[in-house]
Amino acid sequence: MLNRRKFLESAAALGILGILPSKIAKANFRLSKSGNTKGLPIIISTWNHGIAANAESLKILNEGGSVVDAVEKGVMIPEADPNNHSVGLGGFPDRDGHVTLDASIMNSEGNAGSVCFLENIVHPISVARIVMDKTPHVMLSGSGALQFAVENGFKQENLLTPEMKKKWQQWAKDKNYDPKINWENEPNKYHDTIGLLAIDDNAQMAGACTTSGMGGKIRGRVGDSPIIGAGLFVDNEVGSATATGMGELVMKTLGSFLVVEFIRNGMSPQEACEKAVLRIVEKVPEHKKFQIGFIALNKKGEYGAYSLQPGFNFALSADGKNMMIDSPSYF
Repeated sequence: MLNRRKFLESAAALGILGILPSKIAKANFRLSKSGNTKGLPIIISTWNHGIAANAESLKILNEGGSVVDAVEKGVMIPEADPNNHSVGLGGFPDRDGHVTLDASIMNSEGNAGSVCFLENIVHPISVARIVMDKTPHVMLSGSGALQFAVENGFKQENLLTPEMKKKWQQWAKDKNYDPKINWENEPNKYHDTIGLLAIDDNAQMAGACTTSGMGGKIRGRVGDSPIIGAGLFVDNEVGSATATGMGELVMKTLGSFLVVEFIRNGMSPQEACEKAVLRIVEKVPEHKKFQIGFIALNKKGEYGAYSLQPGFNFALSADGKNMMIDSPSYF
């Protein structure tokens, strides 16, 4: 086996937390310039499916797993959920009826792995983990990523569920592609991501990001989620960030890397997320039509979140609670 590659130089479970999906705590407030918690660990992830993902991540940490184990196992929950139509199994297909997946992962040592345009594998995040751990590469794509997954013991499975096949057939008939603001988190809409960041008791950080991408996308389209520095970035000395929403806007600004660099330069995670959204406003003329959301953690355990449009929310597991929080927004 090859040594892991340095990518750059320079609750417990839901029952333990006492939280059931039908009784999720809901916090609705504007984040301060420095979101503080009482201590570590802290887990933060995008959208409603982050509640179950956070709980699994915390369970892994409480059982002695590493922080990179925690982020991987956490996002595997929505990947395997056929009722989640924006991540993994049951994701909405591309224009030609194929479910294609993107994922990335980074650990506390600066290593990274990702896959893009991957078909027939329920857990792209785990394939990305093996790319990181067992190869000298960072990204594998398409048929090569699938070949690599099969060689490493992953079983192929049809990811297009009967429900989504029916919906795709109707979509293809009507050609009703209209990605309105926040459509990614509405019932029966099919464009979303889960990005999850964690910092453990020893202040070690990791992150994971996985998605089936934009529903009805042109075959071959890849978003920001598998691109290190765009959809996800972790620097264990500084902080971590991940993105959700219209990936093209994030790619044009390398949003997650930008957030971490702002933190490096002295901003709180909240200030850094706000500044990264402002960069999109300044640099991407079509920004008003779409949604982008960032979440971030720093080495102190402070967190932040900010979005372009109202409607973005995130899950925070900290201080013995696992709750949904509405993000502040630019507009």
